[in-house]
Amino acid sequence: MTSTHEIPKPTEGELELLTILWDLEQATVREIFDAVNARRPVVYTGVLKLLQIMTDKGLVKRDERERAHVYRAAIAREETQRQFLRELSKRFFSGSAAQLALHALEMEVSSEEDLDEIRKLLRRKK
Repeated sequence: MTSTHEIPKPTEGELELLTILWDLEQATVREIFDAVNARRPVVYTGVLKLLQIMTDKGLVKRDERERAHVYRAAIAREETQRQFLRELSKRFFSGSAAQLALHALEMEVSSEEDLDEIRKLLRRKK
């Protein structure tokens, strides 16, 4: 997969399609269209056009060997999440990951499992 440092940040629409591809690993335009359309109404050609743009930007790769082209993400979910969190931290929390984490924890009730994972991470960071 391509490093996110070499590609532009995905738009909200592109991120929606990337999430589908991360979950499915690969999919045709029809499969991606069906997944998006299950959440909200979209037109097939709109999904196709966005995938073409994403291919040009290096966000997805297209396998053209079959009649129905198959798409897969060209960037990793984890690295994309890190990129967004770094930007969020810089823009709103003066680069403080701790402030970002504290605000995130204040927003929602955390499960005991999530809190255990946070505690493990904090022990590893010490």
